Amino acid sequence: MGNEKIVVGLDIGTTKICAIVGRKNEFGKLEVLGMGKAESEGVVKGIVFNIDKTVYAIEKAIKDAGDQAGIDIGVVNVGIAGQHIRSFIQHGGITRTSKEDEITIADVERLTQDMYRMVVPPGSQIIHVMPQDYMVDYEEGIKEPVGMSGVRLEADFHIITAQTNAINNINKCVRRTGLEIDDLILEPLASSLAVLNDEEKEAGVCLIDIGGGTTDIAIFYDNIIRHTAVIPFGGNIITNDIKQGLMVLPQQAEQLKTRFGKAIAEEASPNEIVSIPGIRNRAAKEISVKNLSNIIEARMEEIIEMAHAEIISSGFENRLAGGIVITGGGAQLANLKQLVEYMTGMDTRIGYPNEHLGKSKIEAMKSPMYATAVGLVLAGFRSLDEREDRYKEAREVIAVKNAAAVKPKKPVSSKSFFNDILNKTKSLLIDDLDGKNEY
Repeated sequence: MGNEKIVVGLDIGTTKICAIVGRKNEFGKLEVLGMGKAESEGVVKGIVFNIDKTVYAIEKAIKDAGDQAGIDIGVVNVGIAGQHIRSFIQHGGITRTSKEDEITIADVERLTQDMYRMVVPPGSQIIHVMPQDYMVDYEEGIKEPVGMSGVRLEADFHIITAQTNAINNINKCVRRTGLEIDDLILEPLASSLAVLNDEEKEAGVCLIDIGGGTTDIAIFYDNIIRHTAVIPFGGNIITNDIKQGLMVLPQQAEQLKTRFGKAIAEEASPNEIVSIPGIRNRAAKEISVKNLSNIIEARMEEIIEMAHAEIISSGFENRLAGGIVITGGGAQLANLKQLVEYMTGMDTRIGYPNEHLGKSKIEAMKSPMYATAVGLVLAGFRSLDEREDRYKEAREVIAVKNAAAVKPKKPVSSKSFFNDILNKTKSLLIDDLDGKNEY
């Protein structure tokens, strides 16, 4: 593939483990080179519980993706989720030595790195430090302080932590497969790269990623991440409700949900009946689609209520002009968009990860269930905070200017050095003799 950059995203989910290999094409779009998928049996609600089963599934997904792309995979971007994720706002600041000099990128980075050293509860570890608004000499509401003059630089930071054990288990699983982790990224942040555009982030938008084990939430406003949360319910709990309520097998419950289920029971016909095979020569079982949809609606209402409560607690409920974007495997449920709009009163759309995708042989990539995996690949090319991309470009420009300014000095040989001394001595003697001849 030459020297072009290739990024691999590894989504370790509750339902599936998915690996995607991608590169940027000439138009700046993501071109998917390969995809591998395996059933996830060692992960429950986003947390690795069985390392051996998870390792096996990662190996299968990585092998399939690598074979399809025609490369050997060694480094991956990995997503992390689970109900152990915590987020909070923390204020920090530094004092600069001179108020005459402009605030530099190095000052901003020093402030951010200081936040990684803050004390967190035992058993937790900081995975992301996301700057909100900055403050320069007590002047508030500054988005980009670089270039301003001031002594005191402060900022509010959105700190995201995860359980150390959960991080260690992910690291252990990935390294047992012979891979290295380039970056560990919170899954809703990865999904946001795949399904949200800059206009929505600027106007204010809430991303709800409904996965198998968890529902992840990320709220953006003024192009900055403002709130994140993880709800410990997802599509699997709906499948479990169907299994218990209708007394069917788990596989049958999943098929009933995906093929016939509706998020609004009123949309289901009361006369529609689905016949499923009986167990061990027993008679076929008839299932009412209306009853099926009643079970699904009850659980979906609970998940949406919890997501809406997170929106309210964030304080941005009345500032989200972009409304809600639903993605993840659960977003494929029929009539879900209407249910979310009815319960929250906010404009809603389904988020497909096709905005940043170029031409691809794998059409399945355009499904909402692959939003996180696509976002993990995009994270290898883009930063979670767009200000980081601008700072990176500025650093590269400065480095080029500095390299051009420093010209290599011509080496001085010992022979030329002594010749110079000899010539200077001769000139001094001649001047001295000329001076004596004048008297």
